[in-house]
Amino acid sequence: MSFCLVDYFDMESPTKEIEDFENNSLKYLQPDQIEKIWLRLRGLRKYKKTSQRLRCLVKQLERGEASVVDLKKNLEYAATVLESVYIEETRRLVDTEDELSDIQSDSVPSEVRDWLAATFTRQMGLMLRRTEEKPRFRSIVHAVQAGIFVERMYRRTSNMVGLSYPPSVITVLKHVDTWTFDVFALNDASGDHALKFIFYELLTRYDLINRFKIPISALVSFVEALEVGYSKHKNPYHNLMHAADVTQTVHFFMLKSGIVHWMTELEIFALIFAAAVHDYEHTGTTNNFHIQTRSDMAIFYNDRAVQENHHVSAAYRLLQDDDEMNILYNLSKDDWRELRALVVEMVLATDMSCHFQQIKAMKNFLQQPEAIDKTKALSLLLHTADISHPAKNWDLHHRWTTSLLEEFFRQGDKESELGLVFSPACDPKSTMVAQSQIGFIDFIVEPTFTVLTDMTEKIVTPLIDEASRSGLAGFRRSSLNNISPDGKRSSVKSTGSEGSTSLNCSLLTVDFKSFKSTWNEEVQQNREKWKAQATKDLEEKAKREAEEKAKLEEAEGKKEEGKESETSDPAQDKDTRATKDTKDTAEKKEKEKEKEKEKEKEKEKEKEKEKEKEKEKEKEKEKEKEKEKEKEKEKEKEKEKEKEKEKEKEKEKEKEKEKEKEKEKEKEKEKEKEKEKEKEKEKEKEKEKEKEKEKEKEKEKEKEKEKEKEKEKEKEKEKEKEKEKEKEKEKEKEKEKEKEKEKEKEKEKEKEKEKEKEKEKEKEKEKEKEKEKEKEKEKEKEKEKEKEKEKEKEKEKEKEKEKEKEKEKEKEKEKEKEKEKEKEKEKEKEKEKEKEKEKEKEKEKEKEKEKEKEKEKEKEKEKEKEKEKEKEKSFSNMLDTV
Repeated sequence: MSFCLVDYFDMESPTKEIEDFENNSLKYLQPDQIEKIWLRLRGLRKYKKTSQRLRCLVKQLERGEASVVDLKKNLEYAATVLESVYIEETRRLVDTEDELSDIQSDSVPSEVRDWLAATFTRQMGLMLRRTEEKPRFRSIVHAVQAGIFVERMYRRTSNMVGLSYPPSVITVLKHVDTWTFDVFALNDASGDHALKFIFYELLTRYDLINRFKIPISALVSFVEALEVGYSKHKNPYHNLMHAADVTQTVHFFMLKSGIVHWMTELEIFALIFAAAVHDYEHTGTTNNFHIQTRSDMAIFYNDRAVQENHHVSAAYRLLQDDDEMNILYNLSKDDWRELRALVVEMVLATDMSCHFQQIKAMKNFLQQPEAIDKTKALSLLLHTADISHPAKNWDLHHRWTTSLLEEFFRQGDKESELGLVFSPACDPKSTMVAQSQIGFIDFIVEPTFTVLTDMTEKIVTPLIDEASRSGLAGFRRSSLNNISPDGKRSSVKSTGSEGSTSLNCSLLTVDFKSFKSTWNEEVQQNREKWKAQATKDLEEKAKREAEEKAKLEEAEGKKEEGKESETSDPAQDKDTRATKDTKDTAEKKEKEKEKEKEKEKEKEKEKEKEKEKEKEKEKEKEKEKEKEKEKEKEKEKEKEKEKEKEKEKEKEKEKEKEKEKEKEKEKEKEKEKEKEKEKEKEKEKEKEKEKEKEKEKEKEKEKEKEKEKEKEKEKEKEKEKEKEKEKEKEKEKEKEKEKEKEKEKEKEKEKEKEKEKEKEKEKEKEKEKEKEKEKEKEKEKEKEKEKEKEKEKEKEKEKEKEKEKEKEKEKEKEKEKEKEKEKEKEKEKEKEKEKEKEKEKEKEKEKEKEKEKEKEKEKEKEKEKEKEKEKEKSFSNMLDTV
C-alpha cells in the first residue's frame, strides 16, 4: 500500500494529457499567460491526487492486498476533497457575478472587465485598476472572446427587467396551481390583462424564458398583441379570459397528473404557447356558420377547421411580421420546426368536429401495449382544457355557460337576419339550456376526462415505478422566482438566492385518485344542479301553457256573450242573426281543426324523435360492429407485422454480413486516409508559420495604436484632475452654508422652548376651567334623569291608551269581517240567480232555434211546391208544342 502511494505522490512530471494540452492549447499564448494557467492547474492537483489514491485502492482490492485502516484513511481524504469541491462550486453558483470573476486579465482586457463590472454587476473589486498592467487587446482571438462575453452578459441582464406585478395580481396568482383558480378575479385585478400575466407567470415558473432566451420586451409586446386580437370581435365567451383559463388548466393538468416529467422543455413551451393562441381572433361564430355563409375564411381554408387554421396562422403571422414581438427569435431551426409542428397539431385538434375521432384514437392507443404518441397526448390535454368549464365549480361553470349562450344567441340573430336555419343551441326561444348542458356533460365532458385520466395513468405509472426503484424522488425543478417588494418578477433562474422559491413537483407525490376526484365531484354536482334547473323549467313551461289556455277560453267566452247580447236585441232581423250564428259555428270549427292539426304535428314530431332515437341506437350498434371488425383487422395486421419482422430479421442478418465486409474495406481506406492526413499536417505547419509572421506584423501595428491611446488617456486624466479641484471648492462652499443653517436652527429651537413653556401655563388654566364645567355637567345630568323618569311614566300611560284603542279596532275589524261574509253570501245568491237566468236564456235560444228550423222546413216545402208547379207548367207547354 505504502509503495503504491509513494509512487503516485512523487509524480511531479506532467502526464501525457498535460503534454498534449501544453502542445496544442497553450501553443499560441505568451509566457506570462502560460504561468498563470499553470498556477491554476497546481490548485487543482489535489483532485488529481485523490483520483490516483482511489485508483491505487481499486488495484489493491483486486489483488486482495488492501487493509481496512488504509481503506478508511483514503476514503476520508476523498470525502474531504469532494466536500471542498462542493463548497467552492456552490459559492460560484450563488455568486451571480461568477462569470466576471473567472475571467483573467489576459483573456479580456482590464478596461473591458472594469466596464462590465460597473455596468452589469455590483462588484466594486473589479473597478480597481492595476496601474502596472496596460489595457490592450493581445490578439484578434481575445477581441472575439470579449465580444461574445459582452453579448452574453447583455442577454443575461436584459432579462432581469421583468414584468411589474400589482399586489392584487400577486394575491390571485398564489392559487394558480389549484383547480378552483378564478380567472375572472385575475382579469379584474389586472385590468383586463389576465392572459398577459398568466402566460408570463407560467413561462417564468417553468424557466422557459431563460431556456429559450426569450427577450422580455418581445414577450410583453407579443402577449399584448394577442389580447388585442382576442378583443377584436368583443366576444362574450371566446375572449382573452377564455384563453387565460385554458392556459391555467393546461398547467394544472401537467403539474397534478405528473405528465410534466414525461415532457421536454420544448414540449411544455409548445403546450403553453398553443393554449394561449388557440382561439386568437375568434369571430364568435361556429365553423359551420362560416361554411354556410361562404365567408372569406371558409373559402381560404377550404371548409376544413376554418377558425382553428386561422388561429395558428394569424398568431405566427404576428411573430413573422414584427421582430420586436418575435419570442421564437433565438430558437434553433430544429427547435423552431418541432415547436411549430406541435402547436399546429394541438390547435387544429381543438376543432369540435374531430372530438369523437380523437377520443376513439386515444382509446385504441390505451388498449395497445406500445407507447402513446406524444402529439396525440398533448392534443388531448389541450382539447380537454378547452371544454373543461363544466368540471369547474358551479359559480365559474354557470358564468361561462351564460357567456357561451349569449355568443350562440348572437349567432342565431345573424342567422335569422340572413334567412338561414338556426344552428343547434342558437335559437333563444327553443333552446333548453339545462337539458343541453346535461347532454354536453354526459356525452362530451365526462368521457373526455375519463380518457385523459386513463392516458396520464398509463404514461406516468412507469415513470413512478422507475423513480421508486432507483430511490430518487423524481423531482422536476423549474425556476419560480420570488416576486420582489416593488412587484417586479425576475425571469433569471434562481440558483440559491435568499427568498427564492421553486416549482418542485415530485413523481412520488402524484395521486391519480385525488386528480380524478377533483373534477369528478364538480361534474356530479353541476349535473345535479342542471337537473334541478330542468325540472323547474318544465314546471314553469306547464304553468305558462295553462295560463295561455285559460286566456283563450276567457276570450272565447267574451265573444259568446257579445253574440248573446246581439241576439237579444229585438230590432235586428231574423235572417241576419242566422247568418252570424252560422259564421260563428264555422269559425269554431276552423279553430278546432287547427288545434287538431297542431296536435297531429306534435304527435308526428314525437314519432320523428322516437325514430331518430332508434336510428341512433342502430348507429351505435353498427359502430360496435365496426369496432369489432377493426379489432379483427388489427389482429390480422399484427400477425402480418410479426411475419414481416421475421423477414426483416433475416434481411438484417444478411446486411450485417455485408457490413462486416464493408468495414474491412473501410479499414483499408482509413489507412490510406491517414497517410494523406500526415501529408496535410505538414502543409498546415508551413501555413501556421506564415500566419505567425503575419501576427507579428499585426502586433507591431497594435503597439503603435496603444501608444496613441495612452497619450489620449493622459490628457483625459489631466482634465479629470481639474474637475476634481473644482468639486473640492464647491464642497467647501457647501460646508460653510451648512454651518450657517445650523446656527439658525439653534435659534429657532430656543424660541420653540419658550413657546412650549407658555403653552403649558395655558393648559393648566384650561384644566381648571374644565373641572368647573364637569361639575356643572353633572348637575345638569341629574336634572335630565328626573325629566326622563317623568317621560317614561307618561309613555306608559300612552301605551295603555294605545292598547285600548287597538282592542276597539279589533272589534271593529270583526264587525267588518261579518259584514263581508254577509256580502259574499248575497253575491253567491246573485250568482245563482244569474246562472238560472242564463239557463232560461239558453232554453229560449233552443226554442228559437227550433222555431227557425220549422220555418226553414216550411220554406223548403213551399219551394218544393213551386218546383212542382213549374214542372206542371213545363209539361203543359210540352203538350201544347206537341
